[in-house]
Amino acid sequence: MIKVRSEICKNFLNESFFFGLVGTIGFLVDVALLYFLTGFIGLFYGRVVSFLLAVVATWLLNRRWTFKRRKSGLRNHYEFAVYLALMLIGGSLNYGAYVWLIVANQVVQQHPVIGVAVGSLLGMLFNFWSSRLILFRCSDDKN
Repeated sequence: MIKVRSEICKNFLNESFFFGLVGTIGFLVDVALLYFLTGFIGLFYGRVVSFLLAVVATWLLNRRWTFKRRKSGLRNHYEFAVYLALMLIGGSLNYGAYVWLIVANQVVQQHPVIGVAVGSLLGMLFNFWSSRLILFRCSDDKN
């Protein structure tokens, strides 16, 4: 019983660590693309595009690293569709905070990375639990 709990805690900590690492990579993808796209399509549309491309990056990395011992049981395109839907819920928190900060604060307008960071932190908790409990819910007991 203690060994099982220890293994569950270890898996949870590993998943939390890798989700944070992947989230950091997604954050960097999001910010880099936002800064690139802002000159072409502005801060708001640029953020929509950068967020969506960051979702693609995090899906690929999370399924490979974070949830490698958990499977969705879905074909790749369905798995991505569910992942995207879940990330859009967390992303609504993320984008809402970003827009509010851009509109309300001159400093954030000049440095949108601040808005991206605040929004990312708000969405991250929901995104981790929804990925873990809804999409990648089936553990692979082959350790």
